[in-house]
Amino acid sequence: ILRNFLAVSIAVVAVLMVLSGLGVAIGPLIAGAGVFGVALGFGSQSLVKDVISGVFYMMDDAFRIGEYIQSGSYMGTVESFSIRSVKLRHHRGPVFTVPFGSLGAVQNMSRDWVIDKFKINVSYDTDVAKVKKVVKGVGAALLEDPELAPLIIETVKMKGVEQFGDYGVTLSFAMKTKPGNQTQVRRRAQALIKDAFKTNGISFASPTVQVAGDEAQSTTAAAAATRDAIAKKNAALAQAGEAAAE
Repeated sequence: ILRNFLAVSIAVVAVLMVLSGLGVAIGPLIAGAGVFGVALGFGSQSLVKDVISGVFYMMDDAFRIGEYIQSGSYMGTVESFSIRSVKLRHHRGPVFTVPFGSLGAVQNMSRDWVIDKFKINVSYDTDVAKVKKVVKGVGAALLEDPELAPLIIETVKMKGVEQFGDYGVTLSFAMKTKPGNQTQVRRRAQALIKDAFKTNGISFASPTVQVAGDEAQSTTAAAAATRDAIAKKNAALAQAGEAAAE
C-alpha cells in the first residue's frame, strides 16, 4: 500500500515538474486538482473507508499472506491484497475479494498455536479413571509418531466428564497443535482411541432397548388371544348361518 501511494505521488510530482519546465502554469492545475479531489472524496467515501481500514489492518498486523482467517461469512487463506481489498481463497476453492471496510473483526487461525477439542460418549458402566489412563497412552503414542510429533505442542488429554446423556457419559478431550494441523492430529488421535478402547474393553455409548416380562405369561396371553379370535370367528359364522336359514 505504501509503495503504491509513493509511486502515485512521485508520478504526480514528476508530471507537474515537467509541465512547469515546459512553461505551463501549474497553479490553476493544482487548484483544479484540489477541487476535483474534494468532489472525488465526497463521491467515494466507501473507497476512502476501505483504504484507511486497510492501512490500519496492516499496522495492526492482523493477517499476512498465507494465513487462514475468518471474518463474518468470509473465510480462507490470504492470497494477496490491494490498496482497498483482500483476496481470500476458501478451502473448497472459491476466491473472495473482500473490501477492507467490510471485514470487521478478523479471526486469524494461523498464529502461534491452536487448541482443538472433541467429545466421546461412553457407557455408564465405564471406569472414567481407566479411560484417562488409556488416553494418556494414546497421547504418548502420538508423540512417538515421527510424522505427527513435530505438529503437536501438547498431546491429547482427557479433561473430564462433560455431561450425562440419555445413553452414556460424555467425556471431553483437548490438545494443542500448530495452526492448520489440528484436523490431521485429531483424526489420528481418534483412530488410536478407538483401537485402545477395543483393546481395553471400554464401550462407546449406544441406545439400547430392554424388554421385561415373563416368557410363560407372554405365551399364555398369546394363546388366550388366539382362542378369543377363533371364538369370535365361529360366532360370526353361526350368525351368518342363522340369517341364511330364516
